[in-house]
Amino acid sequence: MENVVNMDFLEEIVSYFKRSPSSIIAMLQEIQEKYRYLPKEIFPFLSKSTGLSEARIYSLATFYENFSLEPKGKNIIKVCDGTACHVRKSLPILERLKAKLKLEPGAVTTKDLAFTVEVVACLGACGLSPVITLNGKAYPAMTPDKATELLESLIEVKGE
Repeated sequence: MENVVNMDFLEEIVSYFKRSPSSIIAMLQEIQEKYRYLPKEIFPFLSKSTGLSEARIYSLATFYENFSLEPKGKNIIKVCDGTACHVRKSLPILERLKAKLKLEPGAVTTKDLAFTVEVVACLGACGLSPVITLNGKAYPAMTPDKATELLESLIEVKGE
């Protein structure tokens, strides 16, 4: 895999945070904001820049659920599978999204990095169940057909 990391960008980030080990999480957040995941190439650079071991930085990156070591799609769909959503049939919605996006078994991101579909334990919107979010916006009372319509409308807008 080719190096996808812009080293000037990394240098800008660590300089902004004054190479402070106590700012490593903020640095990781900035990097993930740009790349939508944490590329493996960042760990040696951050280690040298902050004095933290690569293992320590990696452990932080894997401890927090919001960090990802795998590339994510430009559009993030979260399907709630908490109790209320599960009882109101969130799994058929998930299956429809996976089928429409042609996700291979075990995959959560499309090959073109356009979409990532994640299952979450709870979105905190039980009264709206079943609910999904698309790029942070909640879509309540979802059904497989409504999920398909939402996806198709997004793909149409993208294609224009």
